[in-house]
Amino acid sequence: MSFSNPASQAKENAAAYVKALMDLLGTRDPLEVQAQQLVLLEAEIAGLADAALRQPEKPGKWSILQVLQHLADSELVTSMRLRMILAHDTPDIQGYDQDAWATKLNYSECSLTDTLEQLRVLRRVNLKLLHSLNESQMNRVGIHSERGPESVRRTSQLVAGHDLLHLNQIRRIK
Repeated sequence: MSFSNPASQAKENAAAYVKALMDLLGTRDPLEVQAQQLVLLEAEIAGLADAALRQPEKPGKWSILQVLQHLADSELVTSMRLRMILAHDTPDIQGYDQDAWATKLNYSECSLTDTLEQLRVLRRVNLKLLHSLNESQMNRVGIHSERGPESVRRTSQLVAGHDLLHLNQIRRIK
C-alpha cells in the first residue's frame, strides 16, 4: 500500500490516512509492531550500498535514507505529542509538513548511523513510556490540528501503522 499525504491536503485526507494506517495495522498489537520495527528495517537495508540508500524511488520521491530519517523525526514528534497529551488537559497537537522537514533539514545528507541511532533511542524511550501507562492514561486525548481528537492509544496505533507503511515503501524502493 502506498499513501501520499502532502501537507496542503492533510486535513482533507485525514480520514483516508487514518484508515490506511489502521488497515495496515489490522489486529496486531501496536506496541509489538513498534518494538519490532527497527529489526525489520535493519534487515531490509542490510548490505545496501550508500548509493542505493540515497537513490529516490522516483523523481520527487524520497530515498530509503530519507524515509529512515522521516521515521526518526516522526518518533521525535510522537515523543512530544505523547507527553503533551499526558501532561496537559486536551492540548492542541500540531501537525507538521513532512516534506518541508525533509528538504529544510537536509534528509538527503543524513548519516545512516546517526539516523538509526536517533530512531533507536527515541523508540526505546517512547515504548518505555507507553508500557508504563494505565488505561486512563492511554485514553487521554489531544486535539490534532489535522485529524481532530486523538488519544494516546490511537496515537500508538497510528505510529505502528505508519511504521508498516514506510517499511512497505522501503521494500518497494529496494
